[in-house]
Amino acid sequence: MTQLQKSQYALNLNSSPYQPPFFLLTGIPGLEAAHIWISIPLCIMYLIALLGNCIILFIIKTSSSLHEPQYIFLSMLAATDIGLSISTLPTVLNIFILNHQEIEFHCCLAQMFFIHTFSSMESAILLAMSFDRFVAIRNPLHYTMILTHPRIIGMGLVAVLRGVILMAPLPILLKRLPFCKGIILSHGYCYHPDVMKLACGPVRINIIYGLVLVLCSFGVDSVLIVVSYVLILKTVVNIASSEGRLKALNTCISHIVTVFIFYVPLIILALIHRFGTFTSPLFHVTMANLFLFLTPVLNPLVYSFKTKQIRFAIQKTFIGRIS
Repeated sequence: MTQLQKSQYALNLNSSPYQPPFFLLTGIPGLEAAHIWISIPLCIMYLIALLGNCIILFIIKTSSSLHEPQYIFLSMLAATDIGLSISTLPTVLNIFILNHQEIEFHCCLAQMFFIHTFSSMESAILLAMSFDRFVAIRNPLHYTMILTHPRIIGMGLVAVLRGVILMAPLPILLKRLPFCKGIILSHGYCYHPDVMKLACGPVRINIIYGLVLVLCSFGVDSVLIVVSYVLILKTVVNIASSEGRLKALNTCISHIVTVFIFYVPLIILALIHRFGTFTSPLFHVTMANLFLFLTPVLNPLVYSFKTKQIRFAIQKTFIGRIS
């Protein structure tokens, strides 16, 4: 579709509300001429995210010493990060490499569903990992008896089911709406608040459900993670030796870093969508990209560098074989 046809279509859309056949995604405002160069670090980030998380999965699967609750939860996190990366990869690379901004309406809704579902799953898994750290520090002798494999699998299934059940209504609620406020989205992928802003029908139900969804998933998870660490700190304070206290806290560092990497951009992005008129489009797009790119890229790096067992297993599997 030519630029003239896009303009004519946008004009028709503004004059007669209906379901659009496509949306136009956005790269980085003001830097369109440099998109092909920006695609290079983006491709590197996707490569690190996919390759890094696949290595984590392979290492945990093949190393019997890593078949413990902590590392099984880590494998769930890696699988979720792979899903999140794959959800955004086609549209983001299409924009920056091929300058192809169009996304079909139903494809947009499908992408939105998967992005929000994997994000909800990641939040739930981070909560499960905080519970894992609490049990490991509070009851180290009964750690593997409490967190048995069937219970861990059950927690993983709950994370998946919660994500699917909570996010399934989002595309359904959007599909019933007419659109008359344009076809240009603010990101390189479809995000529920962003798509909803283009609707001209009654969006009150969408807003209320979106708020309930955030509170019931990310809100509850973040509060329970904080509660878990309050209980962990309370337990650590009661450990007699300073060496024991440091050792206990050191086992939590990777998880704490991962929680901050996930929640800080998420909170900032939510505030931007709530008070978007006070921020520049460049900052808006930057935070949106950080939310989806930062976690899958940094999680395998954080756990590889900060977790001795993972680092040793990687060295033994890859460097050992080469030598």
